[in-house]
Amino acid sequence: MLRVLIIKPSSLGDIIHALQVVQSLRAQAGEAEVHWVAAKAFAPLVRACPVVDKVYEFDRHGSVASFARLAREIRREHYDWALDMQGLARSALLLASARATHKAGRADGREGAGLLARRKPALPPNGRHSHALDILLQFLPLLSFKPELSGEPLEFLHSEEQPLPADVLQRGPIVMLPDSRVAKKEWPMFPELTARLLKEQPNRPIVWAGSRGPEPDLAWPEGKFINLLGRTRLEQLPDLIHGARLVICNDSGPMHLAAALHQPVIALFGPTDHERFGPYPLNNPRHHILRAPDGKMPQLSVDMVMINVGKALKQNSG
Repeated sequence: MLRVLIIKPSSLGDIIHALQVVQSLRAQAGEAEVHWVAAKAFAPLVRACPVVDKVYEFDRHGSVASFARLAREIRREHYDWALDMQGLARSALLLASARATHKAGRADGREGAGLLARRKPALPPNGRHSHALDILLQFLPLLSFKPELSGEPLEFLHSEEQPLPADVLQRGPIVMLPDSRVAKKEWPMFPELTARLLKEQPNRPIVWAGSRGPEPDLAWPEGKFINLLGRTRLEQLPDLIHGARLVICNDSGPMHLAAALHQPVIALFGPTDHERFGPYPLNNPRHHILRAPDGKMPQLSVDMVMINVGKALKQNSG
């Protein structure tokens, strides 16, 4: 049986991409055992994905001693392949520490990571400007597999506490995730969009989720608007997004999660390149990508988003 170690501590979107690559690996391998190095913040989500058998927790703020303990723990196992999908100095050190017949790191690694990788996958035809998921898929040919996704949605174990009541899910909520890791990627008009939708879609609940966001209007009707900002654990996001009729979000990890779950998504892009970081694949009819004029998020109008909400809801009305 093929035994593989994946070193991909962060971030959320990159982890979702790597999980999809592992899903394809397992589908093509038939039998495989996959262990994963994940940052503490993301470890619960990785554990909830059945394509991973064991998770090592990496504390990015930990001491040198804690890093050494992690390296020793990894060395207790032997792998056929160890893959550094992060491509940074610390992940490369873990790759060097692992006991594996074959080791590979990213061709576009930084911080000298490439010096510690025995092998590197070729970059896609567009090189470093390729989509982030296409770059990770190039690891698969090293293992004699095709660089393509399985075609199935990514699966996660259900969280013990459902984030939304059953009656809300039955009404097909619109889930909005207003935050992003970088402030300049955040669209500031989620409150205005919410007010419009509460008026024009009175039978459809609106849910805000994520770690943070704008202040909601206290006058919005309870039961029609549900504020889960800061109240949803990361491992609950798959259930929340899976139950949505539509997901609206910035360029963010939850956007990639929605795409991996095969959910319809409106992705709002400003300063970042949607060709490299948009919901994968870019040509999927479920993926509605809106680009802000001049890359400035405040210039993306509520009217433009509303037009695409209407299209998406009509498209997914079955």
